[in-house]
Amino acid sequence: MQLHISPSMRSITISSSNEFIDLMKIKVAARHISYRTLFHTILILAFLLPFVFILTAVVTLEGVNKCSSFDCFGRRLGPRLLGRVDDSEQRLVRDFYKILNEVSTQEIPDGLKLPDSFSQLVSDMKNNHYDAKTFALVLRAMVEKFERDLRESKFAELMNKHFAASSIPKGIHCLSLRLTDEYSSNAHARRQLPSPELLPVLSDNAYHHFVLATDNILAASVVVSSAVQSSSKPEKIVFHVITDKKTYAGMHSWFALNSVAPAIVEVKSVHQFDWLTRENVPVLEAVENHNSIRDYYHGNHIAGANLSETTPRTFASKLQSRSPKYISLLNHLRIYLPELFPNLDKVVFLDDDIVIQKDLSPLWDIDLNGKVNGAVETCRGEDVWVMSKRLRNYFNFSHPLIAKHLDPEECAWAYGMNIFDLRTWRKTNIRETYHSWLKENLKSNLTMWKLGTLPPALIAFKGHVQPIDSSWHMLGLGYQSKTNLENAKKAAVIHYNGQSKPWLEIGFEHLRPFWTKHVNYSNDFIKNCHILE
Repeated sequence: MQLHISPSMRSITISSSNEFIDLMKIKVAARHISYRTLFHTILILAFLLPFVFILTAVVTLEGVNKCSSFDCFGRRLGPRLLGRVDDSEQRLVRDFYKILNEVSTQEIPDGLKLPDSFSQLVSDMKNNHYDAKTFALVLRAMVEKFERDLRESKFAELMNKHFAASSIPKGIHCLSLRLTDEYSSNAHARRQLPSPELLPVLSDNAYHHFVLATDNILAASVVVSSAVQSSSKPEKIVFHVITDKKTYAGMHSWFALNSVAPAIVEVKSVHQFDWLTRENVPVLEAVENHNSIRDYYHGNHIAGANLSETTPRTFASKLQSRSPKYISLLNHLRIYLPELFPNLDKVVFLDDDIVIQKDLSPLWDIDLNGKVNGAVETCRGEDVWVMSKRLRNYFNFSHPLIAKHLDPEECAWAYGMNIFDLRTWRKTNIRETYHSWLKENLKSNLTMWKLGTLPPALIAFKGHVQPIDSSWHMLGLGYQSKTNLENAKKAAVIHYNGQSKPWLEIGFEHLRPFWTKHVNYSNDFIKNCHILE
C-alpha cells in the first residue's frame, strides 16, 4: 500500500502495490492549504488507513484480484453491517433446494440399505463419499421409514388399548366370582333387597329414584357409595340396580353384605323383568339373528381397514364405536325406563363410570318445561375437545337419510347423568322412533352412525331435551388426560367416559383418586382380589 501526496499539495492518493487501481483519491480545492487543514487531513487518514489495510488483507486472502471499490468493501464487511448478502451463500441454498425438489419426486431404489441412526448416516457419508443428491435421497428414505414405523406403532397402541378397555381386569373378575360363590353359601348374602317392609318405597314418588344398569360390581359400588356420601338426604335415596343374569348373584351379594343405609338398594336382573321380551325389545332379536353385527363388534377390527388412508384418531374412533358393550342389552335399557318402572314419575339414570361429588336432590326440582330428558349439552364449554360435539361428530351425513332428517350443526347432549320425566315420556313415541332408526341402520349395514346407543337416542329424543347447567355433569375423564382438576373438583358428577376407565390400568393416574376414594379397600373381598394393587 502506498500514500502519495502531490508536490502541489492539491491531491493525496492511496493505492495498493498489487496493480490495484487507486483505492482513494482526495483532491484539495485550494492552491494553498494551512497547516491546521493538513493536520486534520492527516488525522482523518490515520483513522481510515487501518480499515483500508484490513480490506486489502481480506481481498488478498480471498483471491479477489480486481475489487477496490466501496461496494466491494461493504460486501466484504458482511450483510449485518451494510445489509448485503453473500451471493455464494444464496447459491448454496438455491442448489440445496433444487436437489431436495429433485429427490422428492425420485423413486427410492429397492433394497436401498438405510442407516439406523443419524450418527450412522454421517459415518456412511464419510466412508462412501456421498454427494449431496445421494445424501438427500438416503435422508428422505430414512424419514419415510421412521414415519411408517411410528404410524404402525400408533395403530398397534390403539389396538392394545381397545383390547384392554374391552377386557375384564383380573381383580374385578375375581370379585364377581367370589361374591357369586358367597351367594350360594351364605344366606345373609341372599337376603331380600330391600327388606319386605320397604318394598312400597320402590314405587313411592316422594323418594329420589336412581337407576343404574351395569355388570360391573365394583363400579356399581362406587356410584352408590358416592351418591349416598354426597347426599344431604340419604334417607330419600332409592337405587334400582339392574344387571345381567350372570352377574346378578354377585351384585346381590355385594349390596346384601354391604349396607348403604339409610339409602335403599334394589338389585334386579334383566331376566326378572317380564316386559323385556323379544317382541318388545327388537335389539335382542337383532343381536341373536344378525351374524354381521356380532362380526362387527367381536370380529377382526384390522381386516378390511385401509390403514394407509386412515388417521390414528379416526381409527381410534372406529375402534371405540365397535366396543362389544354397544350390543349389550344393559346399554339399551334406558330407552325402556317408562315400561320397566310404570309407577315412577321421574328418575335419574346414571352410567357406571361416574362419581357423584355433590348432593343431587336439587335435580328433582329442575323444571324440564314439559320435556322428557334433562341433559348437559356437549357443544359448548371450556374444554373445546370434550365439549365440542355436534351431530356431525356422530352421524354419517353422506347417507341420504341422515342428510335429509338431521342438521350437522345441531348441538349434541350427553348420556351418563340424565333426568327423565317418565310421565311425559309415556305420552311420546320416543321408543318407537329409536327402534325404527335401529332397523334403518341395520339395513344400511351399520353405516349411518359411529357410536352405539347415543346416536339413535339423539334422533329419538329430538325436541324432547331440556339443557341443564354443565356443572351438574363433567365429561371426558376417560379420554382427556388434560382435564382441569379444579373444575373436576367442583363438578356435581364427573364422568369417565372413554376407554381409560379408573378401574383399568390404562386409566389416568392423576384422575383416578376421584374414583378410588370411594372404594372400600378394607372389605375382605376387595382385599383378597387385590383390586388395583
